[in-house]
Formats: sequence, C-alpha cells, structure tokens
Amino acid sequence: MVWYGWLGLFALLVSQALLPWQIEPLARWFTPIMWSAYILLADALVLRRQGASLIHDRPREAAFMATVSIPLWLVFELYNHRLQNWAYFGLPEDPWLAVLGYAWSFATITPGLWETAALLAALSVFREARGPARVPASWQLRGAIAVGVVFLVAPPLLPAAARPWTFGFVWLGFVLLLDPLNYRAGRPSFTAAWAHGNRGFVYRWLLAGFVCGLLWEFWNYWAIGRWQYVGVPISPAVKLFEMPLAGYLGFPPFALEAFAMYHFVRPLAGLPAPEAS
Repeated sequence: MVWYGWLGLFALLVSQALLPWQIEPLARWFTPIMWSAYILLADALVLRRQGASLIHDRPREAAFMATVSIPLWLVFELYNHRLQNWAYFGLPEDPWLAVLGYAWSFATITPGLWETAALLAALSVFREARGPARVPASWQLRGAIAVGVVFLVAPPLLPAAARPWTFGFVWLGFVLLLDPLNYRAGRPSFTAAWAHGNRGFVYRWLLAGFVCGLLWEFWNYWAIGRWQYVGVPISPAVKLFEMPLAGYLGFPPFALEAFAMYHFVRPLAGLPAPEAS
C-alpha cells in the first residue's frame, strides 16, 4: 500500500486509541482528524486494487474538491440558519481556531463521499447491477428541475414552526435541480448513468452516503467539538449516536446531491474532462 495509506491507518488507530483520555487538541478536532485519515486510507486502498486513484493520479482535482467542498457545504449551513436542525458545541473559544475547524471539517465532506464510492467500486459492490437503458424525455427533465426549485425555495419561506420538517426537501432539491442540468451539459450525472442502464453507479453512491452518514455520526459522537441535532422533529428521542434514526434517511440523497453539486461547479477549475459515469 502507498505510504499515505499507512499514514491514514496509523492516524485512525492512534486517534481512536487515545480518545478516552480526551487529549487536547486531538479530542476537540477528532472528527476532521479521523476523516482526513480515512480519506487517505480509502484512496490508498482504491489505488492498490485499481492501479489509479483520486489523490495519487489527480492531485489537482483532489485539492479542488477539498477546497470547493467548503462553500458547497456552507450552502446547507445557510439553510440550517433558517430551518434550525443542528447546532455546534465545544468549538475553540478563539474564533480563528473555530473557523479553521469548520473549514477543515467541511473540506473533508465531498472527498469523503467520493473516496467511499470509489472504494465500493474497487470492491465490485453492485458491479453487476444493470437495467434497461431509458433515456429521459425532455418533459421529465424539466419536471425534475421545476420540483427541485420548489424544494429549495419553499422551506426557508415557511412559518418557523414548519421549517424543521422540511430539510428532507432540501436534501432532494439540489439533485433534482442540478443532475438534469449536468446531464444536458454532458457532465457526469446519475441521469446519464440510469439512461445507460448503469444502476450500480447510482446504488453505490446511495450506499456511500449511508456509510459516510454512519461514520460522520460515530466519530462526531465522541468528539469534544461536535454538532447536535436540535430541531429534528421526527422521533427525536430515538437516536443512533447524536442523530435521530429518521435523519439517517437523508444521507443517501445527500450523497447524490453532493455529486451533482460538485460536477456543476467542476468546470470552474479548468480540469481535464472527467471519466464517463
């Protein structure tokens, strides 16, 4: 395995082993440390199995993905400002350190999903999942875009009591809006994969969202600096770690929209054409 894979594995094991002692700053920054280590390890495993990987073969894209992951997640923080689903606790008192912690954590979101989906592909998960080729009609694409716009515009405008119930629409809105636009522009999209019968590609990304959701909540639960859910209205007392069980339904569609959002802004980096989905 390439050297940074061993570094990631070492960081994962040591950070987890030292956690009971709540050593600063390790315990406070536990979540971004673990995610950075996981990304390195996952990329190294993909490289070992497939001979190519994001960090090893496309370092410029890996850097862009981590950088753009920050503003892409801030979009959801803006929604949360209105919908009030989660809040952060235990962050450093120094505002600059807090901002650094936010940025580091947010920079791992899109790469974490990407590496998880790539690792699932390297492990041949859903490799044989195929279906009939079904090219979407123009009216279907327009309908998805219109529904996506409604899902994104309506929740912040609702009365305060209704807003916490609507974050599910936000998790769906961006993929409904942006994936058809990516498809029309010839960029990688789930619409294109489905149209070509490649069901496995879609299923892997849904599973990647669920896997990352479990890891996000597991590592967040033990950290000093962490988020807590303050406005999830559906069975809030029935939890796995900090997340009410109903909230886990949001992670698979979030993975799809993270993919759609990334490919929507990717042309800004002037990167070479991505591989076909």
